Amino acid sequence: MRNKTFLLIVALFLLTFQSIMAGNENRLGTAGAPELLIPVGSRGTAMGGAVVANSYGIDAIYWNPAGLAWLEGTEAMASLLPYIADIDVTYFAIGQQIEDFGALALSVKIVSAGKIEETTDAFPNGTGSIFEPTMAVIGLTFAKAVSTQVNFGITGRYIREQIFEVSASGLSFDFGFTYEPRIYGLTLGLAIRNYGPDIKFSGSGFERLDANNRPVASSDAGAELPTSIDLGLAYNFMNEGLNSATMSTNFRSNNLSNDNWNSGVEYVYDERYSLRAGYNYSAQDNYLYGFSLGAGVSVDLGEDARLTFEYSWTDTEVFSSNQYFTMKASF
Repeated sequence: MRNKTFLLIVALFLLTFQSIMAGNENRLGTAGAPELLIPVGSRGTAMGGAVVANSYGIDAIYWNPAGLAWLEGTEAMASLLPYIADIDVTYFAIGQQIEDFGALALSVKIVSAGKIEETTDAFPNGTGSIFEPTMAVIGLTFAKAVSTQVNFGITGRYIREQIFEVSASGLSFDFGFTYEPRIYGLTLGLAIRNYGPDIKFSGSGFERLDANNRPVASSDAGAELPTSIDLGLAYNFMNEGLNSATMSTNFRSNNLSNDNWNSGVEYVYDERYSLRAGYNYSAQDNYLYGFSLGAGVSVDLGEDARLTFEYSWTDTEVFSSNQYFTMKASF
């Protein structure tokens, strides 16, 4: 009865958010804080992002915060992505399971676009000044097992962007649920991601002198965050001896772009060695992502201590393929 009541609340919660989901390709490029959409971690990206129902531990923060409830002890994660167009993405997270309370985690994502030379109307070939745009996202996540079948999680994020003489800051929130019905190996997941107020730039970079040398300033109209509702399903179809295999799929409804489907598969041997593959599909023209592959290996360091190294490769339209490098430590 408790689970049924909880699932009814989730359904009503979804209906409340339907009004924000009106995405189509005509709204592409209008989203604020695009760094929120850059995925992190090698496991999820190797599976095409199809891990809303089966991300767990510190990996779950980006995909579905409810998965953090499965965290055992303490876990830390560091990931590096040499992203498109010479953009570098660095990510770090650490989480702790607290008995009778739940799991807490802190995450930091830094996006650096490198050095760019300033150009103006008067100096279209450059002024000689150099600036380095940076974007930072700092998150705090809480997750808890509501029952033996249902997990809930929430992430609050502080967003900060600095581009030359203008900056913007804002807040976003993720809400997530996982549900394990009484069907062996099956898990369902739901995540509402990047929900929050519009983000708006301000600063001295908007100030100019008009034709009469009088100071004038323009203002930024602001931009919506790239909110989405993600529905996921995972099925552990092999769990015999040292062998385990899971296939998963997601559907994502985006407010500012086409919807997309994700699918993935993961094979794990002896809880140490893993192979993964996935595919990310959207009807959007020139969609960035496609096939993905990855692998991981874990090494025991002693009682309850483990070090994990993971890698993933993602086919990327136009730009060079993305490669994710991840290290995790649990203790």
